[in-house]
Amino acid sequence: MSIEIKISKSLITYKKAMITLEKRVNDVKNGTKKELIWILEHPITFSSGIRSKESDILDKRIKVIKTNRGGKITLHNPGQKVVYFVINLNNRKKDIRRLINILEKSIIEFLNIYKIKGRPDKKNIGIWVNEKKISAIGLRVKRWIAYHGCSININNDLSYYKKIIPCGLDNKEVTSLKDLNVKNINNVNINLKNIFNKNLSKI
Repeated sequence: MSIEIKISKSLITYKKAMITLEKRVNDVKNGTKKELIWILEHPITFSSGIRSKESDILDKRIKVIKTNRGGKITLHNPGQKVVYFVINLNNRKKDIRRLINILEKSIIEFLNIYKIKGRPDKKNIGIWVNEKKISAIGLRVKRWIAYHGCSININNDLSYYKKIIPCGLDNKEVTSLKDLNVKNINNVNINLKNIFNKNLSKI
């Protein structure tokens, strides 16, 4: 199945991204537009999922956007790549666990390009390098159309994570390709596009 791929070079506000995703979900459901993979970066944004707790916010001065995705509170900021998607599971296998496995596999495959060994965690969704989290995953499914996506820390400022308990995981650290001393962080968008398009098309 053909999936439309968008790569945004300028920062996209979280609000604009959510409006676009919700509209695309309806368009895909109505058969008026293709499924979507959208690669972008956000300005500094804290967003909370449906399982978030007030105690996950350490700096009470920050503004947190409440969302309808799964998961808890997380950070988006420049230098972090976000891969959003809208995938119609009505035309595919209606298996959410399989979709999550494909997302995990895609992130690990991406990290392998930069000689970084990532791994999933059965208890804590996302991808980890050693004991530090490098990628978060958040999903929502509406009438078997899956959307939202995942974030991968490339060379973003990790200090902003100190304002929250990321994904509700206390005493857990985060990392990025830059933090892991990857020197040649090239072709990020094209690598993400190729990997996610290949793997999501197989669902």
